[in-house]
Amino acid sequence: MAKLYFSYAAMNAGKSTLLLQAAYNYRERGMRPLLYTSALYAQDGVGLISSRIGIAEPAELYSSEDDLYQAVRDHMDEAKVDCVFVDEAQFLTPDQVWQLARVADRLKIPVMCFGLRTDFRGKLFPGSSQLLAIADVLREIRTICECGAKATMVVRQDTSGRVLTDGEQVSIEKSVYISLCRKHWEEAVGRWPVKGPEHDR
Repeated sequence: MAKLYFSYAAMNAGKSTLLLQAAYNYRERGMRPLLYTSALYAQDGVGLISSRIGIAEPAELYSSEDDLYQAVRDHMDEAKVDCVFVDEAQFLTPDQVWQLARVADRLKIPVMCFGLRTDFRGKLFPGSSQLLAIADVLREIRTICECGAKATMVVRQDTSGRVLTDGEQVSIEKSVYISLCRKHWEEAVGRWPVKGPEHDR
């Protein structure tokens, strides 16, 4: 039975690398993966999923207005689709998450989504929230904080290094994000004093 998967992590955990590796494995076996990424990451109107380690693949672009169930069906008219991969899945709308669920349930094609769970304010992205609610399989991809603990949160910094605590949820400039554990995120955004009797507990 085809399933809807959601692999989530903080920034710089290797989500795109894992996606590209899995897509390569499909192609190596003579199968056809279909790759999508957010139109927010379009480069001159072209979709590209790229990894920090230097590998990249072209991808279809999706925006919030697109019907992804119909888009996959259209691709099936051209040739068989064996798996659908979605990068930057936090930018999906809740409706699009249901569309991808229908791809798994009705078209019998596995759908593997990769993305962030929370934004720099510690709030769930709408797409991630819906995926956490209805995905068949949830996978946490781990990365580490500067202290060596598991990083589950991200902070956003401006060009001077100041941590931002408000602003638009979506910013695609990856260089302004730092992954932290919950404790150090809370300190970085000023929700807990960095000095005091409970700081090192």
